[in-house]
Amino acid sequence: MTKLKIEFWGQEFVANMIIGAIGGFLIAVASSLGGFGGGPFVVPLLTVIMGLPIYVVVGSSLLAIFFNTLMASSRYFFFGQTDLLLFGIMAIGAVSAGFIGPRIAKRLSPIWVKRVAAVGIIYLGLKLLGIPWIP
Repeated sequence: MTKLKIEFWGQEFVANMIIGAIGGFLIAVASSLGGFGGGPFVVPLLTVIMGLPIYVVVGSSLLAIFFNTLMASSRYFFFGQTDLLLFGIMAIGAVSAGFIGPRIAKRLSPIWVKRVAAVGIIYLGLKLLGIPWIP
C-alpha cells in the first residue's frame, strides 16, 4: 500500500506515498521554522524524487502547502505575530497570481516551467544564505 496510482488527463502515474509523506513532513517543519513557503521544496520533491509531471505537481503542491500555511499562520496569528495589512496586500497578489499563473504555465512547455522554477529556487537559496552580491 506504499504506491499510489494517480490518473490525470488519461495518463496514469505511480507515486511512493512513504517518500511523499516523509518529504512533506520535513518540508513543513523546515518552512514553519524558517518562515518561508514550502513550494520551492515541494515541487522538486514531487517532480524529481517522485517522478510526477509538472502539470500535476503545481496544483497538488499548492493544495498541500495551503494546509501547512493555514496551520502555521493560525499559530502566528494567535501569538500576535501577524501584520494584517501586510497579509491583505500579499493575499491580493497571491489570489491574482493564482488566476494568471496557470494560464501562463499552460502555454509554456514543461521544460521552460522547470527552468524558471530552478532559477527561482537558486535565487531564493542564495538570498536565504545571505550572499551579499544577490539583489
